[in-house]
Amino acid sequence: MTQEQKITRAKHIALFGYLGLIVLVPVWHLWLAPPMEGLSATFLVILWLTPLLIPFKGLVTGKPYTYAWANFVAMFYFLHSLTLVWASDSERYLAIIEFVLVTLWFCAGSYYARWQGQYLGIGLKKLKQVQAEEKAFFEPESNK
Repeated sequence: MTQEQKITRAKHIALFGYLGLIVLVPVWHLWLAPPMEGLSATFLVILWLTPLLIPFKGLVTGKPYTYAWANFVAMFYFLHSLTLVWASDSERYLAIIEFVLVTLWFCAGSYYARWQGQYLGIGLKKLKQVQAEEKAFFEPESNK
């Protein structure tokens, strides 16, 4: 398998998990397990969808930096799913689906960000290089 094929596969798997969560959230809160009385299902859907929609454009267009920082958003859903698997018998099956989707998004998105960044030649500088640049910038030149 070529590098380009690995990158494409990772992107498709990550998008499957990400878009799956976007579909799961309204289906979950509007039809499969609506909230108890006193809570608005529409409000819950908006509350749970808003963080998912923030990285939408960057993920769909394949920006490796967006894939990297969007993993912080994924962790919110990861923690939510694990909490419900442990605490809620009635919604456990939905939480397991959420867990699988967010795990696909997180793992494949991490690989995509790394591989695509390497492919494009954009990466983080090594610590020694950063330190050398800072030292050269902040230290005064030697007296001549």
